[in-house]
Order: sequence, then structure tokens, then C-alpha cells
Amino acid sequence: MSIAGPESEKWIEKFSPRLLNFINQFVEGKEDAQDILQETLISALGSLPTFSKRSSFYTWLCSIAKHEIADFYRKKRIKAFLFSRLPWLEGLAGEALGPEQLLLRKEFEQQVRRTLAGLGEGYREILRLKYYRGLTVEEIARELNESFKTVESRLFRARKAFAKAFSADYSQRNLSFSP
Repeated sequence: MSIAGPESEKWIEKFSPRLLNFINQFVEGKEDAQDILQETLISALGSLPTFSKRSSFYTWLCSIAKHEIADFYRKKRIKAFLFSRLPWLEGLAGEALGPEQLLLRKEFEQQVRRTLAGLGEGYREILRLKYYRGLTVEEIARELNESFKTVESRLFRARKAFAKAFSADYSQRNLSFSP
């Protein structure tokens, strides 16, 4: 199976439902599971060159998902503990990023913006409501005056379209920068 270049959206489509089921075994919230799935796919895209084929591709994706799940719970525990006891630390946490991390974050944010700009307005709108404004599916449904199931379905399709476009942009940029 080819996993790089234009073929990457195929493996995203192929493995996303199964990987989401795997993640759901460890995470209670649907939205948290979807977020972890997206983080897993982004991490997998970034790690494709390191895939050594010593295990099946799905097993490799599950190992990345396990790390993302662990990170999710670790961050949740740390934030809850620190910020509840020492609220002033929240401001310091943002200042603690070094210049390299800030540059990487800025580049990543630019790639996300480029990808969003390439999507249709309907997908852009629903992703903005979900990820920039932090609304739940139920709140989005109320705001758009649509049913919960309609919004849930649109959000799923928007995430899928975003992952496909992000993957294509990532592949194109990595191919154009290779020596």
C-alpha cells in the first residue's frame, strides 16, 4: 500500500472509521475522540517517512493514537490541577514557548489557514464554529438552525475534506522542499 503523496487521503478514508472506534474505547466524549483522531492523523502524516513497515499500517496508527490519548489525559490532568490551584500560571504557560516552538506553531497555523481557505464556505463555517469558537455540535445546530444529525454529518464531512486538503498541501510542500 502506498501511504505518501496523493494516496494519503485514501488511507485517511480507509482507516479513520476503524481508528475512531479504537479511540472510542479509551475516551468517553465523542468530540474528544474526534479531536484525538484528527491529532493522530496529523501526527501520522508528519511521521510517514519513519514508518518502517515492521507492523501493519493500522497497528502503527493505533500506536500513534495511544500516544495521543495519553497526551490528551496528561494535559487534561495537568491543566486541571495547575490552573485550579495556581490560575496565574495560565498566562505564564503561553509565555514559556521558545522561539523554535513559536515558529513551528506559526507555520502550522499558516498551513491550517491555507487549508481552510481552500475549502468551501459551508465547511469553513462549520469548522470555524467548532474549533475557533469552541461550540458543541448542539450549539452549532442551534446557531445554524439545523438538526443535530445534519450538523454532525456536515462536521464529519468537513473534517474529512480538511484532512484530505491538509494532506495534499503537506505532501506537496514536502515534495517541493526535498533535496
